[in-house]
Parts: sequence; C-alpha cells; structure tokens
Amino acid sequence: MNVFVARQPIFDKRKKLYAYELLFRTGTTNAFPDIDGTTANTSLLSSTFFTVGIDEIAAGKLAFINFTEELIAKGIPQLFPPEKLMVEILEDVEPGSAVVNACRLLKEKGYSLALDDFVYSRQFDELLHLSDIIKIDFRLTSPEKIKEMVGTLKQFDCQLLAEKIETYEEFEAALALGFEYFQGYFFAKPEVLQNRDLSTSQLTMLQLLSEINSADSEFDVEALEKLVSQDISITYKLLKYINSSHFSRIKTISSVAQAISYLGERGFRMFVSLIATSMLAENKPGELVRASIIRARLLELIAIECRQDSNEMFLLGLFSFIDAMLDQPLATILKKMPLSANINTALSEKSGDLYPFLRLVEAYEQGNWVPFRFALKKIGLNEEKMTDFYLEAIAWADSFE
Repeated sequence: MNVFVARQPIFDKRKKLYAYELLFRTGTTNAFPDIDGTTANTSLLSSTFFTVGIDEIAAGKLAFINFTEELIAKGIPQLFPPEKLMVEILEDVEPGSAVVNACRLLKEKGYSLALDDFVYSRQFDELLHLSDIIKIDFRLTSPEKIKEMVGTLKQFDCQLLAEKIETYEEFEAALALGFEYFQGYFFAKPEVLQNRDLSTSQLTMLQLLSEINSADSEFDVEALEKLVSQDISITYKLLKYINSSHFSRIKTISSVAQAISYLGERGFRMFVSLIATSMLAENKPGELVRASIIRARLLELIAIECRQDSNEMFLLGLFSFIDAMLDQPLATILKKMPLSANINTALSEKSGDLYPFLRLVEAYEQGNWVPFRFALKKIGLNEEKMTDFYLEAIAWADSFE
C-alpha cells in the first residue's frame, strides 16, 4: 500500500514554528475509499515512526496526528513517545466513558491532547478538562460563534489553535481573540501589497539573484568573486558552508574564488540563490524560507525524474513565495528579475508547461489529494516516487539550514 505523508506547519504568537500536523492518504484519492479511519491512522503511525522516522518528517518538532475513537479507546497512542506526539482527537469522536478514561490514562502517562475542529457542547466538558489544545476552524465557524466559544473555553485550562488562517488579517484577528497557535498558509501570502518600497538591501539581493541566474551570464569566477565579496554576510556563509562537515574536507578553503571553483557553476548558483532568498525573507516566519527551499529541491527531483530542466524547476520552486517574502505584487518583482518565460508564466499566470509541476507540489503540501491526483496524471509521474522525493527535499532543506 502506497502511503502519502505531508505536513502542515503550526505557529506560535511570534510566528515561530511550534509543530507540524501530519496529513495522510494511502493513495491519490481525497478520502479513504477502501479502508476505514483506524486502518488509515495505523498505516500513518507505522510509516511515520517505524519506516520514515518521526524526526525526519517532523524535523524534531512536535507531531500532531489524528486518532480515531477506536485507536484512542485501545490506547494505541501509548506505543509512541509522548514527547514527540500530540494526540489529536477527531471531531467525530464521541466523548463516552471509554474515550474519556483512555484520554485520562494518556494524560497520566505524559501525553498531550488536542481536540480537532471543535464546536462547543457540554458533553465535551470532561475531555476539555483533559485537553491541552483546542483547534477551531476559521473557515467552518462564524466569527460570532468563535467569539462565543472563546469566552466559554476560558473556564478550561487549555490553549486555543486557529485553523485555516489564510491571511495576516485573520492571524491578527485570532491573536486579538486570545489564540496561542495558528495553522494555515497566511505565512505564504503577502502581508501588505501597497505603499511599501523595497529596501536597498532587498534590491541588492534581487540584483544578485538576477545576475547569478541570468541565462546570458557566464561562469566567470573572478567576476562572481567580486560580486559576492561586496556582501560580507554571503561571503561568511559561503566559506562556512564550503568548510562544513557536509564536504568532509581536510584542507580549509579560505578564499571566495576557491569556494566558487570547488562548488562549480551549478552548485554555486544554487547556493547563492538559497542564501539570497533567505535574506530577502529576513523578517518573515522561518517556515517561509524552509517551504521555498523544500519546493525548490522537490521540483528539482521531479524534473530529473521527468527529464525536465532541473535548474529551471529549482528556481520555480525557490521563487514561488517571492511575493510573500517581499510583500510586493508578483508582477512588480518579476519585472526586476530576468527569469525564463516558462517560470514567469507559471508564477504570474498560473499556466504554461511548468505550472502543472508547481500545482502538483502545492496540492501535495496542503493535502489536497484530488488536484494532486490530476496533476500527477497530467505530468505522468509515478506516484510511488512522490513521498520519497518529498522526504528527501525536507532532509535537504534541514541540512542546508
């Protein structure tokens, strides 16, 4: 049975990464057509903890994983380390005595509990006294109902998590209501799109990215050395990277020219692109940079498998969040960067030869398995490769960081 495991970030009030929720499917359908929820969750747990490794998929962060009523009643969460797991109780779980007693036992053994897609009813009071986090869906629940529930839940010793937060305005509204944690793609969208100019340093980074990735530029080590040496931060990071354990070098490289020559054209362009991109997103949630790096590597791996231009696909992923990084309209930014017509069309018009690849990755990240299935079919990629590529991209991004 093929297993797809994607993850979605959860942030705290400072927009720092707190945890990941792991999303599961056994195939490319958007439901569990041939298996029940218990079998699905068992497969996820087996894949996450025994096959893939929880530290790899969750990058050392807490993992929110859904548990069905049957699995909770049987005490299945106890098979896994409490410090790595948030037991997420699905919204359709009935809070009967068996479930409450099982949850009480989990709490005694050090596990944390979260109630998913919560809508208040008095029958949940016993579970609320045991729960650490209450998740409220901002798409399924009206603002009035959310405000009412927040008032009711103050009597319980639990923290609130706002789900499906898609804009910074929603983030601020949830923050004002007293929510502690936030889940959604607000971090990947521009915060302000008007009356904000690019800073001098951002313009410098865009210029560097343009020159490094220009199709017309030659791999001139001397010229590139002069360009990189203008920025002390990039010079430091380049020398630190080239002398890291990743390369297992005996002799230290002490000059920018040596580092450029050692990395080669492709390695150097990739390195500088990653560094410059991270500097553009300096004041943004770290997950924004991590997500762009994962996308870049994932698209590169897919390109190699599908015999596409891997350099072009890498840049497509890397720049897919550029408007959120700079809080500028995408069209304005793209005018300043000499990217290929294929990348421009995919990013700005959501069409063209490369867009199905970007749509495939977006759908996978969000656990939207129906559009993922269509994109997979259009591209002709073997579905068994996708999770392997995704996990490799995560590991690569973590090693780079």
